[in-house]
Amino acid sequence: MLELVQPRAETEDMPLPEPVLTARGVSYDAGGRRLVSGVTAGIRPGRRTLVMGANGAGKSLFLRLLHGLIQPTEGEVLWHGRPLDRNARRAQAMVFQRPVMLRRSVLGNLRFALGVRGIRGSERAHRVAEALERARLTDLANRPARVLSGGEQQRLAIARALSTAPEVLFLDEPTASLDPASTHAVEELVNAAHAAGVAIVMITHDAGQARRLGDDVIFMHNGRIAEYGPAGRVLDMPRSAAAKAWLDGRLCLSD
Repeated sequence: MLELVQPRAETEDMPLPEPVLTARGVSYDAGGRRLVSGVTAGIRPGRRTLVMGANGAGKSLFLRLLHGLIQPTEGEVLWHGRPLDRNARRAQAMVFQRPVMLRRSVLGNLRFALGVRGIRGSERAHRVAEALERARLTDLANRPARVLSGGEQQRLAIARALSTAPEVLFLDEPTASLDPASTHAVEELVNAAHAAGVAIVMITHDAGQARRLGDDVIFMHNGRIAEYGPAGRVLDMPRSAAAKAWLDGRLCLSD
């Protein structure tokens, strides 16, 4: 059985602010199987939390539980110390590995997302222009979103999410299958969001990317958190057998 290290999210030299989003003993069952088991973690304001682990470790389910897309079988998810509800979800945004593009132009996708939030008139126009510039898509504003390249679609999806001014942005492997230039462009958007104070929760399989972007790393194995702490410590001096094996490129066997 692989040793599990209890979750720890403190920095080496200073205490962290209280979490904006907290999972307490969260488990999730489906098809008679426990897919996420007893997960406890806190997402702290303004920090970049990178979620790592092998395929099937429960990473995507963990993000969906935090965002309230699925309900836990056991445990609870808290937003600023209170149960997660619809209003809390409106203060969050999520972008999937294959982003959903509406059958509209680039401009139309942005306008629609803001209109759903009740943002119209000059404020919407300002946010749309800002999002287009941020994603470097101004020249493609009138192009159908579904004919954009994969990297352009991902930039649009992230800019669309950020235009709603979320406190937390969830990203499920946003650079999977992208070329290096597109990956760099997405990482620039992530860093710009971080600089603006948005808390980032992002799944990645790339240790180099985790080093470039991460403040904290949550490493998952078999639906549990095997290790949780400052990115540099987890990536360079992992304490759990699961994280050590995965970072060394060895096979992580199920317990």
